[in-house]
Amino acid sequence: MKTFYISILLLFLLGLPLGAYAQTTVHGTVTDHSGPLPGVNVVIKGTTTGTTTDFDGNYSIEAASGDILVFSYIGYRTSEKTVSGNTLDIILEEDTQQLDEVVLIGYGQVKKKDATGSVTTVKSDDFNNGMVVSPDQLIAGKTAGVQITSSGGEPGAGANIRIRGGASLNASNDPLIVIDGVPVDKEGIAGVSNPLNIVNPNDIESFTVLKDASAAAIYGSRASNGVIIITTKKGSSGEVQFNYNAKTSVSTVTRTVDAFSADSFRNLVQNYGSDAQQALLGNYHTNWQDIIFRDAISFDQNFSAKGQLFGNTPFRASVGYTEQDGILKTSSLERWTGSFGITPRFFDNHLKVDINVKGILSNSRFGDTGAIGSAILMNPTNPVYDSSLPFGGYYEDFTNGNVETLAPRNPLGLLKQRNNTGDVKRSVGNIELDYKLHFLPELRAHANFGYDISTGERNDRVSEEAAGYYRNGTGYGHLETESQNKRNLLMDLYLNYSKSYENSFITNLDVTAGHSYQSFTNSGFKNNYDYINDQVIVTRYYNPVVIASFFGRANVSIKDKYLLTATLRRDGSSRFDPDVRWGNFPSAAFAWNMYNEPWLENSATLSNLKLRMGWGITGQQDLPGRYFPYLSVYLAGTPQVQYPFGDNYYTTYRPNPYSNSLTWEETTTYNAGLDYGFFDNRITGAVDIYYRKTKDLLSEVSTPAGSNLSNVFVDNVGTMENKGLEFEINATAIETDTFSWNLGANFTWNRSEVTGLNADTDFISVQDRNITGGTGLFNQVHAVGETPYSFYVYEQVYDADGKPVENVFVDRNGDGVVDDNDRYIHKSALPDVYYGFTSQFRYKKWDLNMVFRGQAGNYVYNNIDSNVGIRNGVFTSSTFLTNIVENYNETGFVQATDQVRLSDYYIQNASFLRLDNITLGYNAGRFLGNSFSARIYGSVQNVFTVTGYDGLDPEVQNGNDYNIYPRPRTFLLGLSVDF
Repeated sequence: MKTFYISILLLFLLGLPLGAYAQTTVHGTVTDHSGPLPGVNVVIKGTTTGTTTDFDGNYSIEAASGDILVFSYIGYRTSEKTVSGNTLDIILEEDTQQLDEVVLIGYGQVKKKDATGSVTTVKSDDFNNGMVVSPDQLIAGKTAGVQITSSGGEPGAGANIRIRGGASLNASNDPLIVIDGVPVDKEGIAGVSNPLNIVNPNDIESFTVLKDASAAAIYGSRASNGVIIITTKKGSSGEVQFNYNAKTSVSTVTRTVDAFSADSFRNLVQNYGSDAQQALLGNYHTNWQDIIFRDAISFDQNFSAKGQLFGNTPFRASVGYTEQDGILKTSSLERWTGSFGITPRFFDNHLKVDINVKGILSNSRFGDTGAIGSAILMNPTNPVYDSSLPFGGYYEDFTNGNVETLAPRNPLGLLKQRNNTGDVKRSVGNIELDYKLHFLPELRAHANFGYDISTGERNDRVSEEAAGYYRNGTGYGHLETESQNKRNLLMDLYLNYSKSYENSFITNLDVTAGHSYQSFTNSGFKNNYDYINDQVIVTRYYNPVVIASFFGRANVSIKDKYLLTATLRRDGSSRFDPDVRWGNFPSAAFAWNMYNEPWLENSATLSNLKLRMGWGITGQQDLPGRYFPYLSVYLAGTPQVQYPFGDNYYTTYRPNPYSNSLTWEETTTYNAGLDYGFFDNRITGAVDIYYRKTKDLLSEVSTPAGSNLSNVFVDNVGTMENKGLEFEINATAIETDTFSWNLGANFTWNRSEVTGLNADTDFISVQDRNITGGTGLFNQVHAVGETPYSFYVYEQVYDADGKPVENVFVDRNGDGVVDDNDRYIHKSALPDVYYGFTSQFRYKKWDLNMVFRGQAGNYVYNNIDSNVGIRNGVFTSSTFLTNIVENYNETGFVQATDQVRLSDYYIQNASFLRLDNITLGYNAGRFLGNSFSARIYGSVQNVFTVTGYDGLDPEVQNGNDYNIYPRPRTFLLGLSVDF
């Protein structure tokens, strides 16, 4: 018996090599339901032997009968098949859940379960609907920690994007925007109001938001305020497919400022005006706001094609056209966009090439927003037109042959007699080469060459009949032109080594190291034609910036449970003196996939649980408008300051303020988060807490006389802390064959505090936020121990009935005099909380989507009431009258002093809840022989707003509410056809 067992053992041992070498060539084709799939990984299970499919989805591999082949591809369910012959064809099924798990990070991607940082992805299926012209509108209210505030309702309006509140004071608080691997220029260009309009929203596949330093630090100095990665739609395998999307919308004014009506205004003038002022009253009932606003019709069309070129090369191309009229007369946007992407593969898929090109042609006409303020101030008893005056038929206040220069201008004349246009051409593109080494397939060499080039032309022409340029019985008009060229060139080179290990302590190792170089050039000129003084003022500029970087990152997975990430980036910026030019930005993160622990694997309730912890340092060098702040240079003066000598005039030069001690603003971030999932991930979400501390804050400060060459200059001024809590939850409440209901909510609490200033004072004024009315009045400050952009005002005294007492304020320091020393810090323009809610219903072929968005704890200075709500504003002259607003009936204020304008009475709570969008759609399904499918939908944007704010709109970008272009309510009908 013993001999028998020995014989069996010998045969088994001898059979091992025989079986190993008794192999054959197995070949086949891997497809999905649309056609062949290139690049699918085919591996013999339990080994490192494998291959990938070619352009036509074909593969061949040496395998033995009984071997198990594993077919895997991102976005598809992994399939395992046993070898039993020479041919094995496979059809892979799409895996939506797996697609959701793949997230982009800087210079690569990871599955979400392996991500260690705070990363959120919003895909196209979850985008906001409606007349979306700018990409930022797609995700407003969709993710925690991201606040998006548009600058108003102007066509193509820009947006203020803040991730976790921003980390700076006067330096840029905008996140880094990366489009298909190209970090784009965040500043605008002459002729366009939103730099993000380069991308047609219909072409975007997803947004990925990197919020904490451990996720974003790979971008170093660019990532102090977070990173938003925009990925556009790509080509696919199979036959060419087409899509046509068309939208038509009507926008209406929801609300206007409560200026006095003609009758109320007459009563006021008759009660308080002099005889001469009463004689100025007309017989008209003009609602000037109705005169300047309109119902606006807009159109948006997009056509795209995707499939394979040359039989096996995926591509996608699109062209879009947008024509949007604004609710303010004469404002409009016309835009053409185009994109093309192709992803060929070479050398058995070892070399992957990704080429993307996007372009835009934009023509805008900007309505004069000063007409909004004039419509509030203009005497409502005056007519719109008067052909007897020399102003092109428009009425203007005109006395003794001279225009009243201090009177408000005719609002309609401001619009019709000014032609302010902008024409922009811009292109963003790149070519990415990814080579998987033949002799070491775990090692990839990656090169990315990108560009962002734009040209802007602006022409601002005012008619010679316009009252604003009427002097000494003659109209002069005005013309200002600008031509601007911007060039942004990028080169990224890096190596990536990635290898998985089965049944090992380290289950995955991913290491990246590389170099990045990006140069920016901003050049152009402005011509200001001063017809009154018969001269042309020319301003030329040429401003280059270069950022060079070295970076590295290592991701280690231990037993598929413990994840470690370490990142280091070294950045150099030409904005700083060579002695302080380079900065080091490290980060580290740890994640624990607790769900993979044995004590949770069989949980019937819990389906995901991951703890994340991260730390990192990011930098800031982006000083808007400051290109050489460390250089001592002389600038040529304007023609007004030329020096006369004999019959000639000579250009003078003046020294520019500078500081060679300027250095990096650095932000250190700590983050802890928990990702969770319940009931087979029908409920998912995340909770994050964070703390950020910024040192060497870059800010504009007042400088002592004689200490520099200007009384205001940028400097490293102090420190700031930022902390917060984020919560996200998404739930499938109901899921049946005919009905589903999905809910989502996100909540962010954020608190920022200035913790120290290097200056001799406890606060610095916010120089770019002066208010209308008075002279040089600043009402916001950065103060130690307070939230940035806090209001600095007088404390109002009220009577027994709660009515403010005019020009009476609290003597806070008790010295018997109310002066500037009695002003105090009161509230802030920054919200404490912002949140969003989404609800999606589906019943058979119908769907209904709603998006709510809001914020709380933010305050707004009602500059309209403070400037136009005071009675004597009506009677500033004996030769013309100006209107006021209804707030006068509440206060009874007569005289506008600087102290009255700086009263805390005008600081109002601007918390709000807005139903941003509601969309009802019907999916008609396949028709005409299954060749076509269609969806028709209707939506309403800006449905309603719940707020206690007295002004026009509580969502004010900079905290001071005056002359805001109203956000319209938009009704839209859309059609999408696939064929």
